[in-house]
Amino acid sequence: MTELLTAAQMRAIEQAAIASGEVTGLELMERAGRGVVEAIFEEWPELRATSHRAVVLCGPGNNGGDGFVVARLLKEWGWEVEVFLYGDPEKLPPDAKVNCERWCGLGPIHRWNERNVEAAIYSEPNLIVDALFGLGLSRDLSPSDLSYVFDAIKDHLYMEFLPMVSIDIPSGLCSENGHAQGFALPTSLTVTFHRPKRGHFLGDGPTTCSRLRVVDIGLGGHQFDKESVYTTDPPRWPATGKSTPKHKYAHGHALILSGPPGRTGAARLAARGALRIGAGLVTVGCPAEAVAEHAAQLDAIMLRPLADGAALAGALEDARITALCLGPGLGLDDHAHGLVAAALGVLKPMAAPDPREGAEAPDLGGGSDAARRAAGRSLVLDADALTILSRHPDLFAALHAGCVLTPHAGEFARLFPDIAEKLAAPATKGPAYSKVDATREAAKRAGCVVLFKGPDTVIADPSGRCSINSAHYDRAAPWLATAGSGDVLAGFIAGLLARGFAPMQAAETAAWLHVECARSFGPGLIAEDLPEELPKVFRALGL
Repeated sequence: MTELLTAAQMRAIEQAAIASGEVTGLELMERAGRGVVEAIFEEWPELRATSHRAVVLCGPGNNGGDGFVVARLLKEWGWEVEVFLYGDPEKLPPDAKVNCERWCGLGPIHRWNERNVEAAIYSEPNLIVDALFGLGLSRDLSPSDLSYVFDAIKDHLYMEFLPMVSIDIPSGLCSENGHAQGFALPTSLTVTFHRPKRGHFLGDGPTTCSRLRVVDIGLGGHQFDKESVYTTDPPRWPATGKSTPKHKYAHGHALILSGPPGRTGAARLAARGALRIGAGLVTVGCPAEAVAEHAAQLDAIMLRPLADGAALAGALEDARITALCLGPGLGLDDHAHGLVAAALGVLKPMAAPDPREGAEAPDLGGGSDAARRAAGRSLVLDADALTILSRHPDLFAALHAGCVLTPHAGEFARLFPDIAEKLAAPATKGPAYSKVDATREAAKRAGCVVLFKGPDTVIADPSGRCSINSAHYDRAAPWLATAGSGDVLAGFIAGLLARGFAPMQAAETAAWLHVECARSFGPGLIAEDLPEELPKVFRALGL
């Protein structure tokens, strides 16, 4: 588990260390610069030789100060170094100004203009160091700012494979939400300090950063609690042994709801995921006319005809059903609406007609006891079920702490249009609104766990606890972009809920295993492969 910081948190950590007398700002800047140089030599060992040339682009803040330290250390190593400063040296922050003066004892600061900078970049240096803007950038960069520099560097990166290092975060990339601030500079290596930042894992961050190294500069021991965001961890599975109950119901019973014939595959994917991840029993509930379609392809998974919401309400009188999953291939008609309503314990029709169908939803029946039981049962709502929730406020209001919502970006926008609008709006001043903020706000509004899908999956509960399951860097899994993978994820969560995992723990564990299964299988992955890869992943984890 790795803590991901905001710019404000990082500043507070640094200021607390300085105020305590443990370290000075100049010492931190020196450690940062040395850490960057060490990371460069570790990444490209061939650059340890002295016959190389670097172009260092320094900005008007402390990020520029780090750049001056890097320039000085490379010069002392024997490199030829050209330094350009974007801004007025007299207006640099105090520590950056000191390091600017130290550099001036070794070499000049070249005049910043389009011709000079472009000429330096196109002169084929062995390394470019981006120390222009650090974590504090909170506005869009206009084309007039640095576009010619960015274009020249991008041309060189793509055409010449020139090593390019960004200090803290690539210039133009927001450290809060990972969005490009107008435009952002893609880099070969990003070196940050103490802890990764949220923008390294959200939005455009991972692709822009390329590779990420975190350098320890001696700030250990400072932790945040209330606002902390973490990366997800490998699962901690409940211990097993001779005393572990062997009956299948001891590991829970997951009920997966299916759509009509011709739309049953998604439910089977979810059901297979629930069974493989450890639910003791899995049943697919479906319209009677879909039973044969399922039966032709299912063995260990049971089948139960469920005609409507009333039938589901009756089935839920069985307390041994410990988790439900609704949405994959469910459909959007009155039948599907009735199933969602029954699962949430809402047993009366909507007062307003369904605007899509132009008709009222059916009376579900089932009685108040069934409603109470349904309302407390663990429940995964995915795909079509999320669209139904977005159309029916009464159903949304029935969400409870045992629910997990798993929207992708489009479904999130339907469920939480105002939050999605804030997330899409450009930042004008910091701190920027991020996917973390959006997911936390959505979870608080829904009163349940929200898993906002994507390569940068964000998971939050109503209390504000939040984690990021990133499929980037050493956990990159581009093969997950395949039809049905989200249905399997929903099944993974349902299976863990059935086993007794808490909703947040189930969502985090399922998301981590989902990525790990894709990484284990590799290229050529299709959704059906994900559940079948779980045994191999479990063995690798020693479970």
